[in-house]
Amino acid sequence: MKAIVQQKYGSPDVLELRETEKPEVAGNQVLIRIFAASVNPFDWHFMRGEPLPLRIVGGLTRPKRKIPGVDLAGRVDAIGADVTRFQPGDEVFGSSPHSGAFAEYVCVPEDAVVPKPANLSHEEAAAVPVAALTALQGLRDHGKIQRGHKVLINGAAGGVGTYAVQIAESYGAEVTGVCSSRNLELVRSIGADPVIDYNVQDFTQSGKSYDLLFDLVGSHSQATCKRALATDGIYVAAAGSSMLSMLWLAIAGGKNMVSMLTKSTPEDLGILSELLESKKLISVIDRRYSLDEVPEAIRYSELGHAQGKIVITL
Repeated sequence: MKAIVQQKYGSPDVLELRETEKPEVAGNQVLIRIFAASVNPFDWHFMRGEPLPLRIVGGLTRPKRKIPGVDLAGRVDAIGADVTRFQPGDEVFGSSPHSGAFAEYVCVPEDAVVPKPANLSHEEAAAVPVAALTALQGLRDHGKIQRGHKVLINGAAGGVGTYAVQIAESYGAEVTGVCSSRNLELVRSIGADPVIDYNVQDFTQSGKSYDLLFDLVGSHSQATCKRALATDGIYVAAAGSSMLSMLWLAIAGGKNMVSMLTKSTPEDLGILSELLESKKLISVIDRRYSLDEVPEAIRYSELGHAQGKIVITL
């Protein structure tokens, strides 16, 4: 099979399209023929091995995981002897950080994927897992979102942000999105009202306060963001904040200033699947690349200007 292979840390130039052995399914695994994958900051952080603490789990001198890629959508090609939830031919989507989705086939545990809604393309489904799980868990579990809450999403036009706007609205929250001038209409179109152009207005200086501030870009210090919180408001830092600031929040942030890590569970993927099937959640896709164009896709992702998600089609 064809796959993107990485033998050392570095720029996107270390990523090569190669012929590799098709994985063999075993135990509780499903073998998936991948039709689409998507790019996340996770991918290029591990590609570069930066920040350096990532190498503790990713490999000290060279990457343990030779095939990058996390998010995927495709069709079950074969199942292990212990699999109970799927049969060959089932269409699925999900994520697995250890298997490598930038390939024609991948083996993942059966609880890493869920059935793909029939009304969703493989590209739309592949865009979902990491970004939408981050949005869901950040708002629900860490932000304690409730109907009527005033929620501000800093970085509302990115991969996580576009899902966060829609999920917050599905909870009945009043959603304010912060983005650049070129993304104002996009963020309005998915449910944010009002939308703040960060080139024109600093949300921390507006005098308005929020029950939940979901920070996806880390453009302001936590101390500055605290000024925009209501008395019992919660600040949640996710993708975009620095490793040191995330660590500081984990140690000393308290119940109102928290950082988060995303966990993939079949239960939460199922919740997202229901939102997608009911059209309460849509995938915003910026650009599509082929498998041999993964290095270019990663380069574009590193710029930090994508509107929604970047998808790999196979």
